[in-house]
Amino acid sequence: MSQKLQTTIAASMIALLANMGVAEAATTVKFWHSFNKSNGEALDKIIAGFETANPGIDIEAEYVGSYNDIIAKLQAAIPARRAPDAVILEVTRYGLFANNKLLTDLTPYFDADPLKADLYDYAREVGVIDGKNYVVPFNSSTPVLYFNKDIFARAGLSADTPLKTFSGIAAPGQFARWGLVMANDSEMVDPKTGEILLDKPNTIEAYQWMASLVKDDKVASPDGVTEEDNGRDAFLAKKVGIMMNSTGNYVGSKKALGDSLAVRPMPCNKACSVPIGGAGIGIMSTSEKDVQDAAYKFISYAASPEANATWFAGTGYLPINKKSADLPVAKEALATQPGIDVAIESLPVAHGRARTTVVTWMRTTEYKMWEAMALGQRNVEETMKDFAVQTRAEEKRVGH
Repeated sequence: MSQKLQTTIAASMIALLANMGVAEAATTVKFWHSFNKSNGEALDKIIAGFETANPGIDIEAEYVGSYNDIIAKLQAAIPARRAPDAVILEVTRYGLFANNKLLTDLTPYFDADPLKADLYDYAREVGVIDGKNYVVPFNSSTPVLYFNKDIFARAGLSADTPLKTFSGIAAPGQFARWGLVMANDSEMVDPKTGEILLDKPNTIEAYQWMASLVKDDKVASPDGVTEEDNGRDAFLAKKVGIMMNSTGNYVGSKKALGDSLAVRPMPCNKACSVPIGGAGIGIMSTSEKDVQDAAYKFISYAASPEANATWFAGTGYLPINKKSADLPVAKEALATQPGIDVAIESLPVAHGRARTTVVTWMRTTEYKMWEAMALGQRNVEETMKDFAVQTRAEEKRVGH
């Protein structure tokens, strides 16, 4: 073998090994999320787009269940050192981790990111606690009212019938319950002061009405109380005519009901007010700095106009980026999917909610309180007053 050929082969091997080294050095970001079915498909498209644009970063995405499941699994994973690098966290519950220094302060990243100027005001505010940014929104929502026009027609009602009796309704889930409390001019926890408002008259009154749908008027099924997804599934199966739920259910509802689906804003009562829900992506403080850097690149991409337009059109979640609606995929969705814009139109009366540490405990505990009230096992006023006492005691215990 000639010296020249040996040199050429050696150079080629060095180049090959160097390239292999680059491939092996790709940064992996372990990402926990709560999206399956059609929402999961939309997320997969966004991840694929990001990885194509950033070949040195792999997003190892894992569906781990609902928002509640993520909280429980994260609490177990952190002490076991099995936490992900990036995680979807519901917008009222990330304070549990931020206030205990388990989330990375994203303020330096966010302030240096041109993306910041492109986000709607509500989207910039939702990730902030005490002036520091801990999550960047990904899926934002308000509750809306869905109904099945065919069921209305069979009952002799037109699609524009004023919704007063709410007969044939799915039992309201927790997001809708919070919205109905706000529509009664109250709150669970004051978003500005953190004051517990569970025992205020308007809050109690709202729960009395919601519980009456199940236990007194019997227009909502008890099985939707014990398992919230049952109510949604009954609506999608065309077994009930009305559902109050997140705008993130729009695409699934449209697929199930087609032209029979109608979407309206949540009803006003003493006030016209709805909660801003959904979740943002945070980065765990336990991750290495290079992984945190890679994770933020993904977060920024996920909130970009292109990715956000894909997400909006594929799910029905709110646009968070001001430039998203001008892109073809979003324009097509707005033109061809009636009702997908209802949550957008609700934004003038949409408000952020408290994200103090105790809110996570409060929301977990609220499920069993609601079940007892809706199934007639406990008096509503007595239960809400007891719930308030317990929540104040827990707030004192956690110290935030």
